[in-house]
Amino acid sequence: MRYLKLVYLVAGLALLGYVLSQTDLGDAWEHARRLGWGMAAVLAVYFFVFLADSLAWQLTFITHGFGGPWAFRLWQVRLVGEAVNATTPLAAMGGEPVKVVVLKKRYGIGYRETVASLVLARTTTVMALVIFLTAGFLLMLDQPLLSTTYKTSAGLGLALLALGIGLFFLIQRLKVSSLTGRWVLRSRLSARIERILGHIHDMEERLIRFYSRHRGRFAAALGLTLASWLLGTVELYVTLWLLGNPVSFTDAWIIEAVAQLVRAATFVIPASIGAQEGAFVLIAGAITGQPALGLAVALVRRAREMVWILAGFALGWRYAFRSKMVAAEFTDAAETASREGGGA
Repeated sequence: MRYLKLVYLVAGLALLGYVLSQTDLGDAWEHARRLGWGMAAVLAVYFFVFLADSLAWQLTFITHGFGGPWAFRLWQVRLVGEAVNATTPLAAMGGEPVKVVVLKKRYGIGYRETVASLVLARTTTVMALVIFLTAGFLLMLDQPLLSTTYKTSAGLGLALLALGIGLFFLIQRLKVSSLTGRWVLRSRLSARIERILGHIHDMEERLIRFYSRHRGRFAAALGLTLASWLLGTVELYVTLWLLGNPVSFTDAWIIEAVAQLVRAATFVIPASIGAQEGAFVLIAGAITGQPALGLAVALVRRAREMVWILAGFALGWRYAFRSKMVAAEFTDAAETASREGGGA
């Protein structure tokens, strides 16, 4: 697996090298440096993107209230987990265990509850993404500057993504994992999976309970997640405006939709490096006539990602440091009590 990750990273870097070799780097840099202090505005918009996703995740925790200190805690935990997600292959799978462990160790949230909330949050994320991409595809059909090849490729990619997400949701609703496990047990292929099957059954029950009894929360979480995707378009719109090449909000939506579709398709590459840059160069170049502008947008997006990744790792280090301090204090207290008890 370690070598496979390296292969994905090398493939992404090779793709990035090709994109850079095919683009006027001087022109791209001239576009990017126009941003200046406007980077603060880009970061501010993304703050609300992240906040919307964090609030949507909070809604999936049934045993906790909405808003207040709990929201801030989840925001911090998500920041740490997403930093790991952004730097490992398999997209949102790398940082999810980190979120589970931090919530358990620091806030006493059970593993099963956290895992169920993450599955629910991921479900709302991908469902909202399909809605967002579908709207972007419909807008793309009316964009005369895009060729039939672009539109056909985007349509096929969207169809495959929607199919995969639909199957993922049906597996949850129909308890396919539990049914498959029971069939395996009846066939006596293996008796060791019974304990695993119990965990899977418990997880499916939690998901079904949420979908059936908390439809309002599910709808609100879906709405907040969709809002985060739309705010991503606002971020791109602001970025292009600050770079001195404003486009319509419709065109910004199309560019963002294509970029997110490519990211979803290349989830095995850490941070979709190379693929994201290529998507911005192609689609922004087709709409604005300036491929270098697309690369400049990609550079700004990477700079924003780097700021949030560093913030996430810094917070993660703080969590680890505090845990060690608490453990050290506990050990010192135990040793002191032991000495005093021995002296008495």
